[in-house]
Amino acid sequence: MTERLDGVIVATALPYAPEAAAPAGLRPDLDRYAEHCRWLVESGCRGVGPNGSLGEYSSLTDDERRQVARTAIEAVGDDGIVVVGVHGVGAHQARYWAELAAEDGADGVLCLPPTMYRANPREVIEHFTAVASVGLPVMVYNNPIDTKVDLTPALVAEIAQIDNVVAIKEFSGDVRRVLEIREAAPNLAVVAGADDVVLESLLMGATGWFAGFPNVFPAESVRLYELALEGRVTEARALYEPMVAAFRWDSRTEFVQAIKHGMDMVGRFGGPCRPPRGPLAPEQLALLEADMRRAVDAVQAA
Repeated sequence: MTERLDGVIVATALPYAPEAAAPAGLRPDLDRYAEHCRWLVESGCRGVGPNGSLGEYSSLTDDERRQVARTAIEAVGDDGIVVVGVHGVGAHQARYWAELAAEDGADGVLCLPPTMYRANPREVIEHFTAVASVGLPVMVYNNPIDTKVDLTPALVAEIAQIDNVVAIKEFSGDVRRVLEIREAAPNLAVVAGADDVVLESLLMGATGWFAGFPNVFPAESVRLYELALEGRVTEARALYEPMVAAFRWDSRTEFVQAIKHGMDMVGRFGGPCRPPRGPLAPEQLALLEADMRRAVDAVQAA
């Protein structure tokens, strides 16, 4: 397997449209979503990631979840890659979603450990083995904050021995992990998962960014990624530092609402979320808008 699933891949936000018969009165707006996926790739991003946490996969029906993946695959076509989120409560669910992703033409899959309980290392390895057996390139996803399962560098080294596992999205927030994983699993692509440590991760050897705020700032995010890989640290910092306050929202509980509101602020459609996610509190909204204005001012001045 030669596909590394690195570069800037955007964990896409999902727009909704009102529909009384749909869950919570909102249906996925697939036309608007397709346009968003195309815009991201046209803005320089390598690809998109439907059905991630930012894409509210856990609030979708099974039919909606597959429709969203198919929409992204069709919208991007040959112009980029599509890495479909296949997260599931157990291996049989995650493998099922991987099989559908393969059938629909995805380029790879992103997969958390089992999402509903704290799996032990043996169960984690069995989980990823089942998903990887489908044959698509697999990016494993370390998010110990939400899953309570930490894919430590030692465990990642074992997971990296599974055929078709090619990358890890690292979301622990600990940038020391980048070098530790590179040492323990040198053939695995390390992908920055948290926007607010992306520059640090790239400078330490990450080769990808599975990202949230490029939904708002795609071209600028690609520029930041390229500067970091080229070692142009002064220029990268000048772009990153005014944006990082906004990027910190990617690591907060309200990251979906925050990124969607950021999209609204720059003239893209973010719109509402489905429950259990509700609107931001007034004090959160005021802080987010101040952080976003700083980022927007920096982008406009660049």
